Amino acid sequence: MINLKKIGQSFYEIPIEQKMRVKGYAFIDDMMAQSEETHQALIQLKNVAWIPGVQEFVVAMPDIHYGYGFPIGGVAATGVEDGVVSPGGVGYDINCGVRAIKTELLIKDVEERIDELVMQLYRTVPAGVGSKGEIRLSQKDEKKVVETGARWAMQHGFGEPDDLLFCEDNGCLEGSEVADISNEARKRGQDQLGTLGAGNHFLEIDYVKEIYDKDAARAYGLSEEQIVVLLHTGSRGFGYQICDDYLKQMRKESSFELPDPQLTSVYIGQPLGKRYISAMKGAANYAWANRQVLTHLIRKSFESVYRISYSKLGMGIIYDVSHNIARFEKHKVGGKEKTVCVHRKGATRAFPPNHPDLPEKYKEVGQPVLIPGDMGRSSYILKGGTESMKKSFGTTCHGAGRLLSRRRAMKESQDRNIKKELEKRGIVVLSKSPKTLREEMSDAYKDVSTIVDIVAQNDLAYKVAKLIPIGVVKG
Repeated sequence: MINLKKIGQSFYEIPIEQKMRVKGYAFIDDMMAQSEETHQALIQLKNVAWIPGVQEFVVAMPDIHYGYGFPIGGVAATGVEDGVVSPGGVGYDINCGVRAIKTELLIKDVEERIDELVMQLYRTVPAGVGSKGEIRLSQKDEKKVVETGARWAMQHGFGEPDDLLFCEDNGCLEGSEVADISNEARKRGQDQLGTLGAGNHFLEIDYVKEIYDKDAARAYGLSEEQIVVLLHTGSRGFGYQICDDYLKQMRKESSFELPDPQLTSVYIGQPLGKRYISAMKGAANYAWANRQVLTHLIRKSFESVYRISYSKLGMGIIYDVSHNIARFEKHKVGGKEKTVCVHRKGATRAFPPNHPDLPEKYKEVGQPVLIPGDMGRSSYILKGGTESMKKSFGTTCHGAGRLLSRRRAMKESQDRNIKKELEKRGIVVLSKSPKTLREEMSDAYKDVSTIVDIVAQNDLAYKVAKLIPIGVVKG
């Protein structure tokens, strides 16, 4: 078991040992601190503390679990001049993220039509492994998607101008070159724009069960019993292929000792490091364009059911957050402000009030933070906390976090009908495969309410609203 030192409520330190360059922080409760599964993930975090140029500390979020290279729920910042970039610290599904779309509908407006609404979404939104959309990108359009992200979708009629105001980075990381992306990745990306994917990706219709912070809720446009749609997806096979391509190249060029080959990295200033960052930005932009096209399909589905324009239904974007990405940001390191490369693997920004990167509308209350749970319990909208910049490079968790591996979930659910169990709880669910529902059952995840309590206790983010699912589309 790993050496843990408790230093606060649900707050542990991993002291520097062996070849660790910095200490670690883990935002976990006492039960998690005694879990073998947590310790396996924290060993991965200790390994992250070896990487060249790592700054200040590495961080484990309360939803932490075992991943490729970095643990999922792991955060690390590296120096621009002396540090590395690690694909394992970004993940295969580059810029996987969550988007929240508000409506002016209330639970009473949806209850009797939820079956019809879920079916319409299921028909309209392509989902599942290898799913393909109606968009076929030409080489010219794919180049534009890579370079301009969600702006490409806007220019092609998939949304409203204000949509981009409520995306991180306005839906585009500048500086991607299509020449840094392989033909195989580009081929995979040509017909997957506007698709949901499979696994833990979802489209969920929720209602606001409880408001905790009235001022923040008002700023975000939230009220009790309101219908909110959550969308969770990323860069699909396009991003996966980019990650795979660069891992293979980095294994040949990596020139320093690491405790785990999955942490393969190269220096940010190396040509290969620059090319990976360019390609990663392209995948991030693809993901934003993907979520923007899907937003359009969701809006059209609601229009089809209610025979009212989506603008009259009030279907604006609350916010869009990324949780598999590396970004260049300014943070205090050693008491001085410094530009660093923040790797967030299964973790999302939680910027506090008055942060310069926030939309003007949210400056006073802080960033909306979207933390989905599992499809059978609840999800939360929070706001960025006062200590996030100091304790976690402006970061919080991205979800509930897996408790069971997919294989173990399949084994433990072999005699269960998850779809019927959810229906008995008032949740309509449609999925391409019963297997997906078994892999994604509530029992496979930690209780997200416990996770967000830990986040709030440590002032990383504060609860604004609790959402309850009533309809779910899975791949």
